[in-house]
Amino acid sequence: MIASPGCCETTLSSPLDSATAATLATTFKALGDPVRLRLVSLIAAARGEEVCVCELTPAFDLSQPTISHHLKVLREAGLLTSERRGTWVYYRIVPEALQRLSDVLIPVDMTAASA
Repeated sequence: MIASPGCCETTLSSPLDSATAATLATTFKALGDPVRLRLVSLIAAARGEEVCVCELTPAFDLSQPTISHHLKVLREAGLLTSERRGTWVYYRIVPEALQRLSDVLIPVDMTAASA
């Protein structure tokens, strides 16, 4: 069912095609785990700065390999970039990826109100 004008419209100018929907679903699925959602939150809180995995691991009661697995899933979903320096890996949010998710979720009337 398509929403009537003014009701629940998103910032998208047209409905998602199947390929875009599949890509976005993968990204949303990556965020569907509480640990991964917290990791994104911690990295996003750095406001564009990179965060070392050594800074992330102590925030969880999980092993470093488990944290690395979750970070890999987020990287593969396009939400993070990473750079290895010696034994440490540094992560950064991909703002465009978060914007794509936001574009699907935020109603048009909310974006107009914030402008």
